[in-house]
This record gives sequence, structure tokens and C-alpha cells, in this order.
Amino acid sequence: MDHREKERCVQLAEYIVAHKGTVRATAAVFGVSKSTVHKDLTERLKKASPVLFKQVKEILEENKRERHIRGGMATKHKYEKRQELLVKAK
Repeated sequence: MDHREKERCVQLAEYIVAHKGTVRATAAVFGVSKSTVHKDLTERLKKASPVLFKQVKEILEENKRERHIRGGMATKHKYEKRQELLVKAK
């Protein structure tokens, strides 16, 4: 792992911890792919910063436990917006 990768891992991890962010949101903020973020946080970070790795791992596990709820809420909001647009169009 070169210096840039190590630095990126730590930056991504600090962002996740500070914002309790998701892999997808973090990827969007940093302009990298979700795959890169996931690999950095689950594999490379362990070597770069073990303490930070533990914190990130807890957040990622929490996100994983809640993802079905988030998906359901996103679908609910999608159909609510669609319904609002139909009502306004009438």
C-alpha cells in the first residue's frame, strides 16, 4: 500500500466516523467508486489504522443491519412524491 492509498483510507474512515455515513454517500463526497471505499475500509484500513478500523467496522455493521429499513423508506418516499405530482397535475 502506497502513501496515497493509506492517506485516502484514513480520510474515508474519518469521514465515515464523523458523519456516520454510508459507503455510497462517502464515495459520492470523495469522487471514488463504492468498491474503492469498501475495499479501503474493510481491507486496507486494518493495516493503516487498527483503532480507526474498529470504529468504522461498527458503523458499517450498523448500516448493514439497517439497510432494509432504508430501502423501504426510499420506496415509500418515491411513491409519496409520485402521488403528490399526480394530485398537483389534476
